[in-house]
Amino acid sequence: MRTIWKGAISFGLVNVPIRLSTATNKNNIRFRLLHNKCKTPVNTVRYCTKCDEEVPYQDLVKGYEYEDNKFVVLRDEDFDNIPVKSTKTIDIIDFVKLEEIDPIYYIKTYYLAPAEGGEKPYLLLKKAMANTRKVAISKITIRNKESLAVIRVMDDLLVMETMYFADEVKTVDDLTIKTMEDKIKISDKEEELAVEIVDNLTAEFEPEKYDDEYRQELLDIIRTKIEGKEVEIHETAPVESKVLDLMDKLKASVEASEKKEKEKKESKQITG
Repeated sequence: MRTIWKGAISFGLVNVPIRLSTATNKNNIRFRLLHNKCKTPVNTVRYCTKCDEEVPYQDLVKGYEYEDNKFVVLRDEDFDNIPVKSTKTIDIIDFVKLEEIDPIYYIKTYYLAPAEGGEKPYLLLKKAMANTRKVAISKITIRNKESLAVIRVMDDLLVMETMYFADEVKTVDDLTIKTMEDKIKISDKEEELAVEIVDNLTAEFEPEKYDDEYRQELLDIIRTKIEGKEVEIHETAPVESKVLDLMDKLKASVEASEKKEKEKKESKQITG
């Protein structure tokens, strides 16, 4: 696994040398834009509409638009003047309970492995966090950008999740959800049926059983086109036009979930 960053976790007066690696990757299918006439890839051109000319990379500067079409230019020395903490340290600020952090704050996950000579303090920190069931709120600077992060124990190693800062998470004050319960009456029977659906569809989380079906279908189309074959057109299932009230929909959903639960048990008996 490729190391993308080396540094240390600052834990009190203890430094834990670590190596940082990405824990996830997106299996996106990449496309290139082609000129439809000749099927040749097109290039992105940096063009100035005022000067009516292409702009070479060395003539580009960064500008901040503070009013409509008014910019202030920031140069390398401006960014260099910003005081940045060590780019080689993950500074632990607080230890908190994991359940206190809403997943909305999480951005990207990284594996933290001990660097040479850091095995003992790494294990010490991992054991302390596991025993206290706490996670570490920290800050890390990579490529001159400071990020908030949480370090937690996962199985036998430490992982780090970069996080949004509080002012980056949108509030729900402008939504009407808070006032719904005062205006909408849900009967005990409706709630009971909804809970029954949840119970029937409850299972252990097995991430490998959830496939990206859209990606697979798209790959099948690409392979078919490469082979010069005709792509089969699948008809979209018609939208249910029959109007049902909420209670009817709940009852139908319970029946469907019970059928699914029965099939799941039968499948386990066969494979077991």
